[in-house]
Amino acid sequence: MNKDTLFSVPIDQLGDWTFDEKVADVFPDMIKRSVPGYSNIITMIGMLAARTVTKESNIYDLGCSLGEASLAIRQAISGHFSTQTDGVRIIAVDNSKAMVDKCQQRVRGYLSNVEIDVLEADINHIEITNASVVVLNLTLQFIQPQLRLALIKKIYAGLIPGGVLILSEKIRFEDPLLDELLFNMHHDFKRANGYSELEISQKRSMLDNVMIPDSLFTHENRFKEAGFSHYTQWFQCFNFSSFIAFKDRETA
Repeated sequence: MNKDTLFSVPIDQLGDWTFDEKVADVFPDMIKRSVPGYSNIITMIGMLAARTVTKESNIYDLGCSLGEASLAIRQAISGHFSTQTDGVRIIAVDNSKAMVDKCQQRVRGYLSNVEIDVLEADINHIEITNASVVVLNLTLQFIQPQLRLALIKKIYAGLIPGGVLILSEKIRFEDPLLDELLFNMHHDFKRANGYSELEISQKRSMLDNVMIPDSLFTHENRFKEAGFSHYTQWFQCFNFSSFIAFKDRETA
């Protein structure tokens, strides 16, 4: 695993954040040291998917980066958690060529009877069909706010009855005191994992214009407006959260 030292020296012109080849090269170390509870979220995405996947359905990993969620799902649904794997296809999508290239390499490194297709595409423009599971893992926060509801509505429409959306995000809080506290605790987490003040500051500056978190209230209202009637926050650590939202099952 390559160590993330991208921001360890001063950078004259930071610009906006991009998921380029440099980021892709150190992404496993970066995400582990930057996102509290990340490994737990990935494991539970696999377990949640295994409880929901149905035969002959699609699973979408939107904003897949290096494919951690896709691989966790494939391992979980191929194991003892579920036997509903006949005809199941995982579709992993990212708009970063660097991420897609490395994701494809990782997927080819593991043999499985569950197919993973890795696509380079804008998730706003792909079709979601026959989906039993859709994952947005730290992805929606990078989508322009005015496009987010349309994406969630598209996912809802593409889910089969009983299908699930698993959405993980950095969140903000309506209460300024709580927002500041949990923001600072997240930075304490980064310091404890070896990041310097310079690294934290420079990365934050690059992310400010491209990563825009929503509040819990905004997420819940968006689920409801998209058509979901069953949703909840199932995980939170500091200012990172994960939600599940189920589409109603058809009734006779």
